[in-house]
Amino acid sequence: MLKGLHHAAYRCRDSEETRAFYEDFLGLPLVHVIEITQTKSARETHVLHSFYRMDDGSHIAFFEAPDMPFDFKDQHDFDLHIALQVDPPVLDNMLEKGRAAGMETRGPADHGFIRSIYFRDPNGYVVELTALTGEAAPPEDAHAALSSWQQRKPKAVEGAQ
Repeated sequence: MLKGLHHAAYRCRDSEETRAFYEDFLGLPLVHVIEITQTKSARETHVLHSFYRMDDGSHIAFFEAPDMPFDFKDQHDFDLHIALQVDPPVLDNMLEKGRAAGMETRGPADHGFIRSIYFRDPNGYVVELTALTGEAAPPEDAHAALSSWQQRKPKAVEGAQ
């Protein structure tokens, strides 16, 4: 049985810029770094894998692989975003901290059961900080909602996946 998330890993442009955002700005401690010099198939490589710990023991991790092409771009929220839960007072403090730092900061957005703010990290990923509002999410039958969506969803745009 799955026990929970150990880490989710993403590519990064520069490990130090990434550390400054996740550790200095967000407050997630850098707890482990692995330098990878050889792949499992014995090819030479130059990759740094870094891990930032959250209070629940899970991690967000990054690979810096300068010798491997990767299309870094500003991600759209619907394509890729990282959502991290915080306490309500932290949300308001981080909103002000982001604005004071002059970084891209959006929100707050009220989603009913959560409030969220959004930043963009140095790699182009959207980072959402979210706090529970105390309101329960509306009860729903998730399988029925998915089935209904499958029946009603718009046709895919040609070339889109």
